[in-house]
Amino acid sequence: MDIAQVRATAKRLVHVHGWRAEAEAAQKIQELQQGGDMEKTEMWRRIRSLIREMKPPRQT
Repeated sequence: MDIAQVRATAKRLVHVHGWRAEAEAAQKIQELQQGGDMEKTEMWRRIRSLIREMKPPRQT
């Protein structure tokens, strides 16, 4: 999956799940790790990272 597809997937997850998208990506990462699919695990780590970047900064 190229970077444009990774970005599109991250945006789609945020659209569907809101800010819960990061948790959804984390769950997918865990499932893929347990299944031994390290290539897809790394792709989902990139997706999760982009979701984090899309979040507005936390206000304290």
